Amino acid sequence: MTKYVPFALLATVATLAIIPQAVFAAEANQQVRETNSSVAAPSITVAAGKMLYGPDGRRIASIYRVAANGDAQIIVDGRLLTVPVATLSTATGKVATSLTKTEINHR
Repeated sequence: MTKYVPFALLATVATLAIIPQAVFAAEANQQVRETNSSVAAPSITVAAGKMLYGPDGRRIASIYRVAANGDAQIIVDGRLLTVPVATLSTATGKVATSLTKTEINHR
């Protein structure tokens, strides 16, 4: 039985070395930097967990995740909704959209 202990320890160390890298890679993929080359607009950095605000300054929802193309995805009333990156902007560290909550619900 003791001859298997080194193999068990090696397997444990290898597993613990791989798991954090996979978790951090998944978190890094949540942050997407979108640049629009056709318009000289500043790039928008959207991250999961940030609050999304409407054009009136009211909170809409927390950003659940960010799609590969930069669209923010939020959960409102149990539904996963997508907010296009073209409608997003940042001001004073807040992520805002030009769409109202009603417009997002009816997309």
